[in-house]
Amino acid sequence: MFKNFDELYDAVRGQANRIVIPGANNMEVLEACRDGQKEGLISGGILIGPEKEVRKQAEKAGLCLEGFEIIDKSGYEDTDELCADMCNLAVDLVKAGKGDFLVKGLVDTKWYMRAILRKEAHAFPEGNLLSHFALFQTENYHKMFVISDVAVCPAPTLEQKAKIIENSVGLLRALGVETPKVAVVCAVEKPSPKIQSTLDAVELVKMNKEGKIKNCVVEGPYDTYISFSKTAAEEKGIRNAQVPGDLDLALLPDLNAANVMYKSICLFGNGIRNASLLTGVNIPVILPSRADSPETKLNSIALACYLKDKFK
Repeated sequence: MFKNFDELYDAVRGQANRIVIPGANNMEVLEACRDGQKEGLISGGILIGPEKEVRKQAEKAGLCLEGFEIIDKSGYEDTDELCADMCNLAVDLVKAGKGDFLVKGLVDTKWYMRAILRKEAHAFPEGNLLSHFALFQTENYHKMFVISDVAVCPAPTLEQKAKIIENSVGLLRALGVETPKVAVVCAVEKPSPKIQSTLDAVELVKMNKEGKIKNCVVEGPYDTYISFSKTAAEEKGIRNAQVPGDLDLALLPDLNAANVMYKSICLFGNGIRNASLLTGVNIPVILPSRADSPETKLNSIALACYLKDKFK
């Protein structure tokens, strides 16, 4: 696995990486395209939206449209119909090989997600679970790591937590981590009937040992200190464990905890760089947050470029 985002950029720079954007009349996403173009991360793509507005916003963003096709979506009176049409077309284009990855533009998230989940799109295999993969680089930890799920599953059941692990482990293995180390992070490290997440942690560890959760090492329940520090683990009597201080994936109890951790790392961490993708789908999908910095969007584009062939 690459050690940092600079190495990730080097791995994808200069390739024919094509972006597809429904609702491309959006300044922020076009600025990310501009930066991706300047970095040599993307070679072009397909911009879907009202053509006059797309060209106007592209000019403001400083995006050179050479290598980009614009599919005009003007004349709609119903905004929902427009969003649905643009999103459905974008997913279909990526599935048809006309583009390599999907980035949400000026469209409602519900239409973006519905387009991905359509049975006829074949982008979301039956039995899968959609989840979110957030990759971090920080000065305070010796390697890149992932936290999940910060955006999709509000209160995952035990079975859904197992799926979230499987989704994230699949991407980590695609990134070159042969046997990802997973910490099931809870408020405390001792199982308690009063804290359901600790009981789930015990079951997830058992499922891993029984081979029901494969290709990784799952340990827990661990609090945050133990998860990220071998010294903290030993001080609490946890020895001969593989995960503390060397985790690749931190599985949080629910969206509430994961989203707070995600934003806290972004706000208070030193030397933070991050990227995110949706998992559980068979095409690379970026679901940018309005709060994401331009660099985060660019990092996510680089990650999608790196993984585009792994999804096939």
